[in-house]
Amino acid sequence: MPDLKQPTASHVDTDITTPRTLAERAYLSLRSDVINGKLAPGEKLRVEHLKDQYQVGASTLREALSLLVSDALVSAEGQRGFRVAPISLTDLEDVTNTRVMLETEALRQSIRHGDAAWEARLRASYDLLTQTETQTETQIEDIEPLQWEARNKAFHDALIAAHDSPWTKYMLSILYRHGERYRKINWRLTAAHAVERRVHEEHDTIFQAAINRQEARAALALEAHVRMTHDIVKRQNA
Repeated sequence: MPDLKQPTASHVDTDITTPRTLAERAYLSLRSDVINGKLAPGEKLRVEHLKDQYQVGASTLREALSLLVSDALVSAEGQRGFRVAPISLTDLEDVTNTRVMLETEALRQSIRHGDAAWEARLRASYDLLTQTETQTETQIEDIEPLQWEARNKAFHDALIAAHDSPWTKYMLSILYRHGERYRKINWRLTAAHAVERRVHEEHDTIFQAAINRQEARAALALEAHVRMTHDIVKRQNA
């Protein structure tokens, strides 16, 4: 019998970064293309066309697409195949609100229960993120999205690492990917506001409050930080 306290194996696999099978390799490639907008919101995903593009068989591609359905980045249309999930301001607001609800509580719990290993991981992730953000702070056009996104996610993962809830972390990994999708599709828009926004100062405020075990201050800073992308996208698309 599976451990009912843990997410299922398929749930764990949806947050993989290094592929172990052809299906996982196709999944990562498809996920990247959806998040970056190469596969457009609402686009029909035809297996017979995509299997050659992603160099896998039809059954393997369907397996990869099913993983993306679990991430809610792709929808299954019964016998009609698959389609890229649409985007909307309403969806972004829902993603943002749900992420705030889960991530701020996870941060509070992590601050309460975090040990020396948690602090060390948090410091290390913050230092790497700082290197990226301070190097590009005055040259926003030189930001490397892939490096920043990887280090930003590592920092957010480190913040909640001491919270002992695999389900919370699983749900947040999905919500993070959706937030990443909105950032990537609107990258020029959000990057153009990064200097004005002082994103590194936001991260620093969260880090300092977390490392000093200031639960309320850290949670408020994290909420403001997460909501900022939604606010920028909403203003620019009003």
